[in-house]
Amino acid sequence: MKLTLRVWRQKNADADGTMSTYEVDGISPDMSFLEMLDVLNEQLILSGEDPVAFDHDCREGICGACSLVINGDAHGPERTTTCQLHMRSFEDGDTIDIEPWRAAAFPVIKDLVVDRSAFDRIIQAGGYVTAPTGSAPEAHATPVPKADADFAFEHAECIGCGACVAACPNGAAMLFTSAKINHLNVLPQGAPERETRVLDMVAQMDDEGFGGCTLTGECATACPKGIPLMSITSMNREWLRATRKAGKR
Repeated sequence: MKLTLRVWRQKNADADGTMSTYEVDGISPDMSFLEMLDVLNEQLILSGEDPVAFDHDCREGICGACSLVINGDAHGPERTTTCQLHMRSFEDGDTIDIEPWRAAAFPVIKDLVVDRSAFDRIIQAGGYVTAPTGSAPEAHATPVPKADADFAFEHAECIGCGACVAACPNGAAMLFTSAKINHLNVLPQGAPERETRVLDMVAQMDDEGFGGCTLTGECATACPKGIPLMSITSMNREWLRATRKAGKR
């Protein structure tokens, strides 16, 4: 396959960026999208140019690091992560636009790399369990209803890639935040901090400068792990419950 790549190049966070055009040839349809970028970077290095900076780690669709907007879609035309997107999803001779996530809370560091530490700070605000539990309990010591366990597992699949933010016209982080809150709040281990968790994490999300949610649904459509849109409704219910409870104290 021969492709024309239009790639966002930006030297650093303070520099102006621009789309640069490159030609790559000999691309196998069985290559992943990141392997195709590796080929481009080998070509650039051999010609004395700076390689394109992009995030990646596991390349197995688990870590969420491979965050790219491809032809206007978060992670590209398939509902998967960029590392699991294969070049057979494109045609020989295609022109492909490759950009970083676009959100005020995700400033560009260089080229296609953005700073997603805002997600880390949301987790630090309450996305954990601090209740002392002693040594590890026996696996069946704390019964969890199957419906609750399924709900928790469904939300625990969130890998924090940020596709929801990139796809949202408002740059909202509601789907990510709701997944992290709902995952813990439905389990017995998370119950003691149920109210403080949702209040603190939502407050931190707002402080980070993410946009407001208008339930357009683009976040759930783009999510490679299928976090449902109803997750946001569940979080809003938790937030209202916690707010009312706090107001009665």
